[in-house]
Amino acid sequence: MAALACNKFGPGDLNRFIALDVRAPDSLEEYDTLIPHARVLDGHGDSVAATIVWATADSTAILTVLDSLTGRTVVNRTGQTGRLVARSNGLISNPVSIRTLAAADTLFATVAATVDTVALSADSVSDSLTVEVADTIKSASGGDSLTVALAGRPVVYSITYPASSGPVTLVTNDSTHNLVTTDTVTTGVSGIAFVKVRLLGSPVPDSVVVKTIARRAVGDTVPGSPATFVVRFRP
Repeated sequence: MAALACNKFGPGDLNRFIALDVRAPDSLEEYDTLIPHARVLDGHGDSVAATIVWATADSTAILTVLDSLTGRTVVNRTGQTGRLVARSNGLISNPVSIRTLAAADTLFATVAATVDTVALSADSVSDSLTVEVADTIKSASGGDSLTVALAGRPVVYSITYPASSGPVTLVTNDSTHNLVTTDTVTTGVSGIAFVKVRLLGSPVPDSVVVKTIARRAVGDTVPGSPATFVVRFRP
């Protein structure tokens, strides 16, 4: 969240409107809607009733303000940074910078085999169960589509079998042994997220099923979800 204030008047009547306090998320995903928040403050630092009007501060239409009174805003151009400003009673806020993010439209396992067989040992750990979250951009000329990896997107991994928790856990590093059956992993700069499955003890399951889901900011499931991995433990 970003908090910005703009002073209009110097010392004097503390009952005057002297500042705009503006708060908004620092990013907005395509197809989602942003509602910024602002309040007018007097010299005492108290909120006062006032009409606030929102607008973009860019010459290019990166963001579109659908309602100037509520500030309801959507993305017009992705992969850029747009700016919003609030105005009220002669006060103008500093611009609030908002990154515009593409909406993910695909999740897929990055390895050909989604079944891993692990030899039992004192510390049995699977290979990485890796997925990529991406945005597919279709070619206007009818050529091959361009797949753009999306960083910073949450991916949820869940052990769906065995149903009873205890013998296996999800880990993101080789030193962790805590029991975790559901974990949210954020994709890196290459759009990749991964976990491993670690055997904690007996009883040793014949297999472990892990499902992976990604969602857009609006709550829609990203196509390709769930990706399913199977880990088998063998002597």
